[in-house]
Amino acid sequence: MEKREFHIVAETGIHARPATLLVQAASKFNSDINLEYNGKSVNLKSIMGVMSLGVGQGADVTITADGDDAKEAIEAIADTMKKEGLAE
Repeated sequence: MEKREFHIVAETGIHARPATLLVQAASKFNSDINLEYNGKSVNLKSIMGVMSLGVGQGADVTITADGDDAKEAIEAIADTMKKEGLAE
């Protein structure tokens, strides 16, 4: 299992557009990928799940991936977070 923490710096947090990009990035992998925030965990391949968390600016989130391509999945999601200016 791979795990990485991110600090959300985007003013709008993880709203519709970046959430869609994260879901698309996660969906390319076979691993089970979850986004954890405030004690809740949702499937990162589910746009409704991600949006339901209401992740705002200044939030700390954890992404976990479990499966054969977990390491690659975490790297791709981290790249997406950085490219979109979402997290550091």
